[in-house]
Amino acid sequence: MAWRMPAETAPQERIWMAFPPAGSYITDSPSVADETRRAWSRVAHTVAEIEPVTMVVDPAEVQDARRYLSSAIEIVEAPLNDAWMRDIGPSFVLGEDGALGSVEWTFNGWGQQEWARWDKDSAIGRTVGQLAAACSIPSALVTEGGAIHVDGEGTVLVTRTSLLDPARNPALTESDIEAEFARTVGADHVVWLPRSLYRDWQTLGSHGHVDMIAAIPSPGRVLVHSQPDTAHPDHLITREAIEVLRAGHDAAGRAWDVIELPAPKMMRDDQDWVDYNYVNHLVVNGAVIACMFEDPNDDQAREILADAYPGREVIAVDARGIFAGGGGIHCITQQQPRARTSKTAAQS
Repeated sequence: MAWRMPAETAPQERIWMAFPPAGSYITDSPSVADETRRAWSRVAHTVAEIEPVTMVVDPAEVQDARRYLSSAIEIVEAPLNDAWMRDIGPSFVLGEDGALGSVEWTFNGWGQQEWARWDKDSAIGRTVGQLAAACSIPSALVTEGGAIHVDGEGTVLVTRTSLLDPARNPALTESDIEAEFARTVGADHVVWLPRSLYRDWQTLGSHGHVDMIAAIPSPGRVLVHSQPDTAHPDHLITREAIEVLRAGHDAAGRAWDVIELPAPKMMRDDQDWVDYNYVNHLVVNGAVIACMFEDPNDDQAREILADAYPGREVIAVDARGIFAGGGGIHCITQQQPRARTSKTAAQS
């Protein structure tokens, strides 16, 4: 069967998340664990007002999870190392007949990073796919859901630093990877951006996830993180990405309408240059769940997102507690598209 990953604006069945487990680097002290779990829970409860949310929780953490999560959040149990569902979970696709499939990428801790553990997380893609009653589509490609962004019409955005990482896919060429994307997510046109943000290359980074720098709100249009301040290392990185996109096109041959999303004014935290951005948002049924930072640029970003997603409410959620762990709202969530022959997680 031919499979295709729908655009994130397609109708959704539910959102999947993972509850931050004890022992993870994002829960390495009681205060950090509490802040992290509150941040994840804020996103879950915001989404749950719009569509169902299923939270994967480590069996040892169920009691703790219920202290943070209301009964509106469905809990399913599976062993976890971490809580970045976009990366450890499957990428959902639809078949020609409308059936649901789950692409189960090979996960190796964001390129076998020394701080990462993935003996449990490497099984989450299959587990979530089974809970969703999806047809299993295994892939030997070592990647994560945050490393790809599709338009639902045959285009996929990626970065070279992530997909061609020698710690992920040392033996694969661009052509090999393009063929696998055609097989799994139905993308016959791959847009290769050079790299992702500076902070993404530091400790706790993914080494190149595209969902920190670009997103496609509709076919032919692309939102790109733009850092106007020349002092920030992301200035050159984002200008480079914008130039590549402006010189390129999508699967249909349309030149990109490039929409710049200016970075927040905040430049640094107590560790380094920040990677705060508004590109890493989640689209749900009738709304956009947007990362906000109590920053002077929040209102401008909200206006740009509202224009890019006409008819959808833009709902702001403070994402600083998520970015402290190395990602944003998009990174901790995974959408399950509505299939013509779907079952809910509870029914499966």
